[in-house]
Amino acid sequence: MTEVGISGFSGGSFGGDTSKLEDGAVLECKICWWQYDPAEGDDYWQIPPGTPFAKLPDHWSCPNCDGRRQDFMVVSG
Repeated sequence: MTEVGISGFSGGSFGGDTSKLEDGAVLECKICWWQYDPAEGDDYWQIPPGTPFAKLPDHWSCPNCDGRRQDFMVVSG
């Protein structure tokens, strides 16, 4: 099965290049498996629903384990 969520690229890693991500892509922390779903946003960092992963502020990190944005993998688009 091929994962979706990256324009013109299949697989889980986006390599830290958020320009490859689709706005609706759900990403998962490869350290603790917490998922960022843009439809839900992120209460911990006060990110409103509808915010794509690519639009998260530079200081954002995993609210569960403090993993870096680059430590996230695409799970669905």
